[in-house]
Amino acid sequence: MVTITINGRVLEVHEGSTILEAARSNGIDIPTLCHWKGINEIGACRVCVVEVEGCSNLPAACVTNVADGMVIHTSSPRVVSARRVNAQLILSRHNCHCPSCVRNGNCALQTLSASLNITANPFPEKQIKNRFDAGDSPLIRDDDKCIQCMRCVSCCEKVQTLGIWQLNGSGGRTNIAIKNGVKITRSDCSFCGQCITHCPTGALRARDDTAKAIAALKDHNKTIIVQVAPAVRATWGENLGLDPEVATVGRLVAALHTMGFPYVFDTNFTADLTIMEEGSEFVARMQDGKKHKYPLFTSCCPGWVRFLKGQYPQLTDDLSTAKSPQQMFGTVAKTYLPLLLDKKPEDIYCVSIMPCIAKKRESVLPVMKDAGVGQDVDLVLTTRELVRMIKAFQIDVPSLPEEHFDSPLGEATGAGVIFGATGGVMEAALRSAHYLLTGKNPDPDAFAFARGSNGWRSFTADIAGVQVRGAVASGLGNARKLIEAILAGKVRYDFVEIMACPGGCAGGGGQPIAFGEERAADRADTLYELDKKAPKRFSHENPAVQKAYAHYFKHPLSEEAHRLLHTDHHAWEMPF
Repeated sequence: MVTITINGRVLEVHEGSTILEAARSNGIDIPTLCHWKGINEIGACRVCVVEVEGCSNLPAACVTNVADGMVIHTSSPRVVSARRVNAQLILSRHNCHCPSCVRNGNCALQTLSASLNITANPFPEKQIKNRFDAGDSPLIRDDDKCIQCMRCVSCCEKVQTLGIWQLNGSGGRTNIAIKNGVKITRSDCSFCGQCITHCPTGALRARDDTAKAIAALKDHNKTIIVQVAPAVRATWGENLGLDPEVATVGRLVAALHTMGFPYVFDTNFTADLTIMEEGSEFVARMQDGKKHKYPLFTSCCPGWVRFLKGQYPQLTDDLSTAKSPQQMFGTVAKTYLPLLLDKKPEDIYCVSIMPCIAKKRESVLPVMKDAGVGQDVDLVLTTRELVRMIKAFQIDVPSLPEEHFDSPLGEATGAGVIFGATGGVMEAALRSAHYLLTGKNPDPDAFAFARGSNGWRSFTADIAGVQVRGAVASGLGNARKLIEAILAGKVRYDFVEIMACPGGCAGGGGQPIAFGEERAADRADTLYELDKKAPKRFSHENPAVQKAYAHYFKHPLSEEAHRLLHTDHHAWEMPF
């Protein structure tokens, strides 16, 4: 420990800690833009400068270690003046048309500028005008909003290990672009969206499709249905400033009905359906008598599927062929649902609300059109887009009465809910795999060891005397470590769940942005609480799923189920 003084307070802090860490650990705020502990510690933005007595310059607090006896001032006139100049220089290269920016009201640069009372800028504007042509890419970059903090570069390289971004040029011509100058849809990008959620400004964003959703709601020739993903229910109230007790699933359903969606369904229904197919696939693999070299990998996450196909194509045959819950729902919406609603498949327009931008890309894949009437899922909105629509429709959420999801595709179990947390797919699959192997339900929490938001976890589950070796990983950097260990023969598993985003869908690239905070674990806790309160916690007990099999799909892995609920991963173009 060393003794330092910050703003007149004498403090004992850990030796080797930075000034920023020492200050924040004692409740003293120092603003930052580029800093990301352990990931991006480069002191580039210079808005965290402080004054240290005896030091002629103003050091960046994020990269300057404390020393015994150091006397620090974090908000002296000299510091405030320097921060204002540094912020104004950043603003001179930034598109400041804030009212039309997707990050208006949730922008770290905007917040910093307001806190420094910047109302004018003496420096001439000099912006790089470059934008990705959106096309069918769900990710858009606006260079004129980029402050070159390098967070996207570090995130992609160090967290997701894809490294698609690079710094080009020098001086005033410096910009961040895709490596090798390829189109983003032809790059190694997984479309996880983590670069978006960790960008301090609006330089990176998801393609906005809210205008298309509103246009669809105005089209009275279509029957508009909407599905809501599991993780959305844990986060949709965050950027509306609502407490979890107010932002309930029932009020979310009511808000969507208020917008004009006549049918609001639950993606948890097809999460349960996915478990029936994927769980049966796993059990069949365990019982086929073959010695499989590699484990069965889950296929619920399109970001992960794209990563595997691009980085480790030799493992494609070991992916579960089950579609993701989103795409299963789209198939059901265009085949089974029209029979129940007495509608024509071509009259159904299916909208998804997802915590993920990779789902936007997944929905337009050529293989995802089983009904033969266009894509199975017509439009994908992120959680953030949902929130913008709620604001646009001026819906007073707290005043809404709680409503139930519509039938027949609104019934779900707790097993479907936990799909939104890392380890949730594995846990739900093991619950039903136990039933399929023994004819009896386990304790619903028997496989809770699959939970947890950190890194890569291994376990062995005993199911009817069969030792199932499993692993769970979230974040593509962790996925890479796991796969490399498997390929090197260092570990052996039977079943592996991987989610592209750290923390799973709860930390998805389409979720509300809380800059500088990691909320996936708390969001996952919300989902597990919903599972705990659910009247049914096993996918195979979902009566709507049972009815779907009895009247349409016959049984898991049937010929009809394979045709509609599974996919050929080799048919997916790569890069796709």
